[in-house]
Amino acid sequence: MITSATNPKLKRIASLLKKSAHRKAEGVFVIEGFKMFMEVLAQCPERFEEILFTEAAKNKMVSTFGEPVIEGLKYELVEEKLFEKIAETVTPQGVLAIVKTPAYNLSDILKDNTAKLLVLDNLRDPGNLGTIVRTAEAAGMSGILLSEGCVDITNPKVVRSTMGAILRVPFVGCERLSDELLRLKENYYGFTVYATALNGSVVFTENKYYGRCAIVIGNESNGVSPEVLAAADKKIRIPMAGKVESLNAAVAAAVVMYEVNRY
Repeated sequence: MITSATNPKLKRIASLLKKSAHRKAEGVFVIEGFKMFMEVLAQCPERFEEILFTEAAKNKMVSTFGEPVIEGLKYELVEEKLFEKIAETVTPQGVLAIVKTPAYNLSDILKDNTAKLLVLDNLRDPGNLGTIVRTAEAAGMSGILLSEGCVDITNPKVVRSTMGAILRVPFVGCERLSDELLRLKENYYGFTVYATALNGSVVFTENKYYGRCAIVIGNESNGVSPEVLAAADKKIRIPMAGKVESLNAAVAAAVVMYEVNRY
């Protein structure tokens, strides 16, 4: 059992939880809680690098799911108070693991002639991104393209908000989003880019989203950047009643994604 705060494994986890650069350099992220643990165990147990339980959490897991659930797993027990110190959640469940980050290729995502891609331009809020990833799976999107300015998708708050969807929804980051969109339009016949915008736009339901298309959702405060807007084929907006000027980015993305996937 790990009983010292100076244990190298605890130090590594603390570093990975706090620093995006470390997660990217190692190609891993941290999951916490029973639900995320069971998601990885069921879908991709080979992605586990380190597994830590408190004694109480291990016993609860065995009593709930049976002894076979942890058979063959390499894990270590951590003293309860130590676990509470390294955990990100307010009420830790005593389950934590380091998981290898999935690696995706954009060309693989877009093989389908009807591929629907969600594009995020400088989205900064972890809760928004996590909710969008989860909704993208529910709405049937082919994958997500993230600009360099987006919050790290392996941020612990993002990971928790995805509720496991991060393991199933393909995602790819890019350095210059406007250039990537232009390449998509050039390299994939019939690929159309729709950007959400207030000015010079049409109501999103006026379009027919047949074939390959990408929907761009912008920054929570500033919307889609000018250079990305310039790379779009069409500008769309969600109509607003009352005095509301805009919707939360995750809500706006959900509304448009469900409309896009009717085609």
